Amino acid sequence: MSIAAASDPAAERRMKRKVLLLFWCQALMNASVVGQIAMAPLIGHSLAEDKSLATLPLGLQMLATMAASIPAGVIFARLGRKAGFMLGALGTFLGAIVFGLGIRQGDFWLYCLGALPTGLGFGIAQHYRFAAAEVATPAYRPRAISLVMAGGIVSAIAGPEIVKHTRDLFEPFLFLGTYMALGVLPLLCLALLSGATLPPAPPRPKVAVPLAAILRRPAFLVAALTGAIAYGTMNLVMTSTPIEMMLCGFSVSASATVIQMHAVSMFAPGFVTGRLIGRFGVTQVILWGAALTAGCVAVALMGETFWHFSVALVLLGVGWNFMFVGATTLLAECHSPEERVKAQAANDFIVFGTVAATALSSGAVHAAGGWWALNLALVPALVVAVGLLALRGRLRAAA
Repeated sequence: MSIAAASDPAAERRMKRKVLLLFWCQALMNASVVGQIAMAPLIGHSLAEDKSLATLPLGLQMLATMAASIPAGVIFARLGRKAGFMLGALGTFLGAIVFGLGIRQGDFWLYCLGALPTGLGFGIAQHYRFAAAEVATPAYRPRAISLVMAGGIVSAIAGPEIVKHTRDLFEPFLFLGTYMALGVLPLLCLALLSGATLPPAPPRPKVAVPLAAILRRPAFLVAALTGAIAYGTMNLVMTSTPIEMMLCGFSVSASATVIQMHAVSMFAPGFVTGRLIGRFGVTQVILWGAALTAGCVAVALMGETFWHFSVALVLLGVGWNFMFVGATTLLAECHSPEERVKAQAANDFIVFGTVAATALSSGAVHAAGGWWALNLALVPALVVAVGLLALRGRLRAAA
């Protein structure tokens, strides 16, 4: 998007229409993921003989998301945003089919297999926020990023509601109907993308910048590690919440409602986070996010009533939003247009590698140490995030 777009009303309207399209695509792709978070640990717990493997399907999904980072970068670099996003939607559709087959056969490992195409689709869908940064003017960029991520508020409401209303459609195969319903969402995304005009493949630089040079930049490391901490701490607690609630005697509907409240709190701030960054600065907003995440830990350790779970997960969601949108904004400032795909792919490899590790370890930590140990594990990571921001401040002062 050229600078001229800032003073051209027609160009500005086109820009905002593209952001709106990306908003809805993000909403559709995230709805299946939110629904998956609400039910996958429960399905894993019921199908796996070893209950410490309950969160393995989500862990594999995040591993696939991490693995998607590099091929997604190649696809976007060669084919452009539209083709890449359409391939991601197809992966999510295939994943829903395999998940359903796993449930129909009562096969834990077949169910786990569905996590691979789903994770690849989710990994590609993470680039919607980057596409928002590319279609927006520099002044509008933080708002565009946060607004597209706010598409998750639609998925936060729709995903758990789909779970609640479809889980019993094909008894005794609990959740089979849910995966059939979730499979429709990426098809709707494909329909939206078919008529879209999105950024083409970026121009190839005359002199390619080595990936190692990007990874060595302090600004890149601060952005990527802050994003990894934001997503990793959130995922560690969120993944085991349905299991902890089940062990406390709560129903599937109750845990789905808590996940729904959490997901809404993750994405609803997107309507204002960009404005907050513009007014108070990105460092301040990330620090607020870290404080809210620490608040989640405090509330979670106070008790295990429905409202303790709800308030803790809401604080966790808002904290994630402030930290992750802030980290994405930092990332957009540390690379040139020619380097964007390479830097974005490297960033998501780091972020979703961390997410995969927390998803894989969440069930094991919960089984071994319980709810207290799981929540207290967030504290050291938050201290590291604050230290990274202090380092960024010193580097900027020295520049």
